[in-house]
Amino acid sequence: MDRFRQLFKHPLCNIIGMIHLRALPGTPKSTLNVEAISEIACKEAELYLKQNLDGIIVENMHDIPYVKGPVGSEIIAAMTRICSDVKQILPNIPCGLQVLAAGNKEALSIGLASGFDFIRCEGFVFGHVADEGYIDSCAGQLLRFRKMIGAENIQIYCDIKKKHSSHAITSDVSLDETAKAAEFFMADGVIVTGQATGDPALPSDFKEVANSVEIPVMAGSGVTFSNLSTYSGAHALIVGSDFKRYGRWDQDIDVNRVKQLMETVGRIREKQCKI
Repeated sequence: MDRFRQLFKHPLCNIIGMIHLRALPGTPKSTLNVEAISEIACKEAELYLKQNLDGIIVENMHDIPYVKGPVGSEIIAAMTRICSDVKQILPNIPCGLQVLAAGNKEALSIGLASGFDFIRCEGFVFGHVADEGYIDSCAGQLLRFRKMIGAENIQIYCDIKKKHSSHAITSDVSLDETAKAAEFFMADGVIVTGQATGDPALPSDFKEVANSVEIPVMAGSGVTFSNLSTYSGAHALIVGSDFKRYGRWDQDIDVNRVKQLMETVGRIREKQCKI
């Protein structure tokens, strides 16, 4: 918990905004060069900075269909450039990244090169079947790789029973046991999600995990200004779709929706301070 508190300024309810990069060169939907994609990402970073968000995550969300690692060198190069540019806009804001799909070593490498602070990791403990195929657990190899490259300052927040996935092969392993395994395997935090992007986690699932571990617990999908209070006990809330026009992840950021959520979180924090 100390590592998290050194990075984020609030004990609870830190808001992390998503920067969904336009499709990167070499992917099926690509139409822009790296410079143009970086310019859009930096404008989104500036918007989040003006609205006092507590952190951001850069993700290659538009690179559909995703390829299960190893991730191509062209993606690593592009994301390193873009993340470095974003960090110049946000030198004092916690910055994280996720490389789809399951590009966890690549994310650590990009994060180290660009001065980022954390990664969002899929497949940290227990295997699962995602729409990209079978994703094996990676904690042992990933933490050894982080040690080897000298990136121990970069925190690893891992999804458990990840969205867009089948967990039939671990159906006899409960959500809280999965969280405990991630904690035992030295994750810096765990992320609880719903079934898909924009789908909120069940409040009972979130409570179950929060009562099971002592590391930070985050809400990773479906957070909106209207359900924010349900997850106000989270150490961080990752918001993507709700910040976009019409609440759709593939649209542009709507500044009014960002303001609405941040005003709501401000009121929640005031109540938390009085308790």
